[in-house]
Amino acid sequence: MSLPTLLSQHIVRRPQRIALLQHIAEQGSITRAAKSAGLSYKAAWDAIDELNNLAQKPLVGRSVGGKGGGGARLTSEGERVLRLYQKLQALQAQVLEAAEDASDLDLLGRLMLRTSARNQLHGTVMAIEAQGRNDRIQLRLAEDLSIDAQITHDSTLRLELQIGTEVVALIKAGWLELSAPEHSATPGDNCLRGLIEEILDAEDGPSEVRISLPNGQTLCALAEPLHLKTQGLTAEKPVLVQFSPSNVLLGTPL
Repeated sequence: MSLPTLLSQHIVRRPQRIALLQHIAEQGSITRAAKSAGLSYKAAWDAIDELNNLAQKPLVGRSVGGKGGGGARLTSEGERVLRLYQKLQALQAQVLEAAEDASDLDLLGRLMLRTSARNQLHGTVMAIEAQGRNDRIQLRLAEDLSIDAQITHDSTLRLELQIGTEVVALIKAGWLELSAPEHSATPGDNCLRGLIEEILDAEDGPSEVRISLPNGQTLCALAEPLHLKTQGLTAEKPVLVQFSPSNVLLGTPL
């Protein structure tokens, strides 16, 4: 009944996002579940994307245009996580009761980092290749997808990375380059193929593009509307996603 370490920490830090799973199970609709959880429609999808990316298997399945504005259901893994939710709530209560004073809780809050990076993917270190003062870290994502990160050797030592270490790969949305699937990949770059789920246009900036990967994880990219039009990229169309290994930041549990 265990969960990935990073997902377990996320549950403890942000229980309101896990509670969203309960609303999805009850409502069967993202719109209604978001309203019940006190979230906007976009915030609800952001929460689901983050949960799916941190889990080894997707927790929520989705369907476009379902009843109530986009159908959603828990996968078997999502149902399992939901069963564990009550147990984790009880454990959290025990930790809070064990705190000696309010300063203990302030210290814990400072140690738990939030990040502005929209893409946070759970992965496992599969290989470490020395490249001068840098190391190229090969990560296995869910369903055997893989990406590389390039970090300094000092960072490898500081994070205590070794084969089998669980990490979170952080990639800013603006670092992802989108192109038509027939486009040639840039040598040395990470290259993932996915399907565009949705394009959210903005009046005064780039569009936000949600991309589903074959393993159930989701990427969020920023792209100019003219670039999307030139590449023929629209919703429900395949897309090639590229990004440099040097633009992949790594984090490990404290």
